[in-house]
Amino acid sequence: MIPINEHIALDEREIEFDMIRAQGAGGQNVNKVSSAVHMRFDVRASSLPDDLKATLLALGDRRISKDGVVVIKAQTSRSQDKNRAEAVERLVALLQQAARPVKPRKATRPTRASQQRRVQRKVTHGRVKQLRGRVGED
Repeated sequence: MIPINEHIALDEREIEFDMIRAQGAGGQNVNKVSSAVHMRFDVRASSLPDDLKATLLALGDRRISKDGVVVIKAQTSRSQDKNRAEAVERLVALLQQAARPVKPRKATRPTRASQQRRVQRKVTHGRVKQLRGRVGED
């Protein structure tokens, strides 16, 4: 079990790993060893709470497909184990972001001074615009 927060944990068996060859520099090693990790996590089929699933799917993150599958590719390290750990860390960070409660907005009223400043700015701006008009025949 991978802990997300004090109330939620993720079952490791729900995560699917595919090993692929990494892109970029790495010399001869990059052509021989499949060290990059392609991780897939199906949100809808997971054992996460339903409200967390809904929040996660509503995030609009580009790593979440239309089918509700989180796809993370990790290839920064030459070690397969390190790339696997990095992919899991990024998934946990995404789940923690979705599990964080949204702080409700408290409605406030503008102060009298801020209202007066706003009206004064409007009056000043109106005077400036009035000077842009046609010049009268005096």
